Amino acid sequence: MKNLLILLTLHLALPLFAADEKSPLYFPPAEGQWEKVDPAKIGWNPAKLKEALDYAGKNKSSGLVILYRGRILAEQYWPLNPKEKTAAGQPNPYFHMRFSKNATGSTIEDVASVQKSITAMLVGIAQHKGLLKISDPVHKHLGKGWSKAPAEAETKITIRHLITMSSGLNPRLQYVAPAGTKWLYNTSAYSRALSCVSKAAMIDANELTKKWLTKPLGMKDSHWAVRPSQKSVRTDANRYGFATTARDLARFGILMLANGNWEKKNVIEDKAYLKAAISPSTKLNPSYGYLWWLNGGSSVSPKDMYAAKGKLGRRLYVLPTHQLVITRLGDQPSSSFNTEFFERLRAASNQQKNRGTKTEGQ
Repeated sequence: MKNLLILLTLHLALPLFAADEKSPLYFPPAEGQWEKVDPAKIGWNPAKLKEALDYAGKNKSSGLVILYRGRILAEQYWPLNPKEKTAAGQPNPYFHMRFSKNATGSTIEDVASVQKSITAMLVGIAQHKGLLKISDPVHKHLGKGWSKAPAEAETKITIRHLITMSSGLNPRLQYVAPAGTKWLYNTSAYSRALSCVSKAAMIDANELTKKWLTKPLGMKDSHWAVRPSQKSVRTDANRYGFATTARDLARFGILMLANGNWEKKNVIEDKAYLKAAISPSTKLNPSYGYLWWLNGGSSVSPKDMYAAKGKLGRRLYVLPTHQLVITRLGDQPSSSFNTEFFERLRAASNQQKNRGTKTEGQ
């Protein structure tokens, strides 16, 4: 992935909604209805918001959720054509990344590298529990020889190097540079961070994720799953995918928006770690925290905006300044999708432009 976050294309001038700025952050219940907010009541243009959603649907989105202060501002789902092939005529990889549907019919999808940001929070929880330190050398938990680097170089690779993409290894886990001196997006190396957590906790990744994260948040449709194409592979960086829905992923976004809290429960107790995770982790790439993509210093979008990004345009956006969480699942959209979608979203949210505009239903 490119180190310049797609968020830099968000030419958003999203207003702070004075009409609702004192409403508390809402935490949806595990059972029952998820509260909604009327777009018009917080200064959004419903017709233009619908245009943004329609555009997402035309760009192979399977699900889109937009939350304002935890409440549903917009939500829509679309069926995708399983017979559609890629531009090269190959079977569409999207349909190998769908697992099933939940009780309401929403698709449970492998969210690809979005799972990296979830792993980052599990590492932070494990550290707070005293099970590991991110300064630990990886071999302390996985044993010597976990990589293909020379022994002396391997001993200097820490968990922090894994979650900041600065291990100095290539995707085959071969030595390229001393740890901490080179930034390289590396799924093979990063995936060992979750292995370290599981080894340190002596608990299966699914069990600890449910206990520490998904159950407290009510993420009932989320779990780690062996990818169909990898069932015969014993060890592979991409063997497991985090399967979830657009709504469940939005719950995770609310947790981040709430600084690691869920109602009265402190899910991520180490606030210093949480802050570090969504801040530049190395001068090698100011657009990257601990497995989170950051604004990177752009002057055209909120400085505190950050995102979890995955293959085929899977996204979780968190905009703390504006109290927004946006999730998008589905197939590969057009190359201009992010720019075009957020331009439409900006138009829907801009009170100045919407004044005097007649919206649908009025």
